[in-house]
Amino acid sequence: MTDNTKTEARFTVLFRQLITVCTDNEKTDIVRIENILNEMSVLFRLSRTEICNYRTPEEEKNGGGDVICSYDNGTEHELAISMRVETSVMSITTVNVYMTSGSEPLSAYERERVELVMRTLVSYVSRKRLRELTERLALYDDSGYRNQRSFWNYIAKKLACGRLGGKVAICYNLMHYSLVNQELGRKAGDIIMRRHYNGVGKLVGDDGCHARLGGDNFVLIVSADKSEKVINYLTEAIIPYDGDSVRIEASIGIFVMPDGYAADDPGDVLSNIIAASRAAQTGGKEHIVYYNDELLASREKNMRVQKAFPEALENREFHVYYQPKVNIETGELSGAEALCRWIKHGKVIPPLDFIPALEETTDICRLDFYMLERVCIDLRRWLDEGRRIVRTSVNFSRKHMMNKDMLEKIISITDKYNIPHKYIEIELTETTTDVEFLDLKRVVGGLQQQGICTSVDDFGIGYSSLNLIRAIPWNVLKVDKSFLPMDEDESDSVRSIMFRHVVAMARELGLECIAEGVETGAQLEVLRENGCETAQGYYFDRPLPVNEFENRLDMQHYSIKR
Repeated sequence: MTDNTKTEARFTVLFRQLITVCTDNEKTDIVRIENILNEMSVLFRLSRTEICNYRTPEEEKNGGGDVICSYDNGTEHELAISMRVETSVMSITTVNVYMTSGSEPLSAYERERVELVMRTLVSYVSRKRLRELTERLALYDDSGYRNQRSFWNYIAKKLACGRLGGKVAICYNLMHYSLVNQELGRKAGDIIMRRHYNGVGKLVGDDGCHARLGGDNFVLIVSADKSEKVINYLTEAIIPYDGDSVRIEASIGIFVMPDGYAADDPGDVLSNIIAASRAAQTGGKEHIVYYNDELLASREKNMRVQKAFPEALENREFHVYYQPKVNIETGELSGAEALCRWIKHGKVIPPLDFIPALEETTDICRLDFYMLERVCIDLRRWLDEGRRIVRTSVNFSRKHMMNKDMLEKIISITDKYNIPHKYIEIELTETTTDVEFLDLKRVVGGLQQQGICTSVDDFGIGYSSLNLIRAIPWNVLKVDKSFLPMDEDESDSVRSIMFRHVVAMARELGLECIAEGVETGAQLEVLRENGCETAQGYYFDRPLPVNEFENRLDMQHYSIKR
């Protein structure tokens, strides 16, 4: 057997092995590839083999990229063959082979075989790079965070092999993060969010998964023994930035998967922790909520509401009830708030039984516009009947902030019924935290330019109260009933002190001030003592159906006891 025959026989074996390893889509065995290339290098008298991969031409130009020296015998060498390929996505792969200086050049046979291996390596590295890029586009968002698909794939794989039991799934929201962006700027906010994410990731470790759902909402799966540290970190993390630090808190939904946990759909895990997280954002001790049977029942109830909503809206099962606003000095009916009641088969469904469910989707926005239109229909009818009408407020969810056409739609509905804008007031609650201040400021300013009043509802129970009234030009401040004393013995309580300062602040800022939830004479007296002229609550009237409220419009005054 000649030397070429022996070389060809050995090369054939090695090349088949190389092809097998390079086409294995299940795993990448770099060590095996290097061992094969080392033996090939010796077979063809090469002194060094070098494979380089660059993500961009700039990286190649600057000497960056990933360089793999698969073989080097340590002798002085010179370049024998070089091969370079640039892919459609601008990544670059090069393979260079060297021979010991002064050695006999490669024969035509040897050169042909070496170039075949080089082309194979270029194809393999380029294909691997494209696969990694495709995977990254599929499993990471534009900011480089693992995305929901990545989280979903992780759950599916663990479920398939029965390895989710005993782990803890968490969905968390960075509370009030719009304030960080507002105070420090978007760029700083992105840096701080990334540092927080990395801090969580270190605690989760390699045996878990951590991903971003979008915005300031994240999900993770962590082993039970690490979960306490993760939860503690999420409860309050101190993130260094620019020589200072920022405190980041999260509302947390938790689902502890029991041993042997199995599910038909990976979405079950995700929906469980999202449900818990939503509950955590609206309450719960320390903003932490564990998924349990009670939460499951609540979620199923919400799903029933969401399913029934379109037909109920079409059938006009949602009715406007009006709660009067009264000037406590004169007894004059000075305004009203339009409140929604769902009447189905003659039964009144309380707002707490359907509003939270609709808030989970954009259905709440459809309901808000429906309510505004019903109010405008009533106002138009009353005007045509010659009744004296009052400014009426309509509640709008913060979810509308995602709708750039919100302002135009409010104006179009109002003008459709030729309602003077001074009779419409839009109420926005301050308790929701997932909205950008700039959008809210844009809407409030735009409404005011159209002569439509705006009010901040439930003032005092949200996180961002002072920021809201400082940054946004409201007309009306509605003080939450939690500031009012509950009985006559509380006239000098902390509640009264706080109420006095809130009213004084509102008056100093030139805002109308309305006290909600006024139920007793003692509370009315607190309003008088502190200069709050307008009240709303059961002391005067509950929310009234249209026909009863029309009687109040005709009456126009309430009897005020002193």
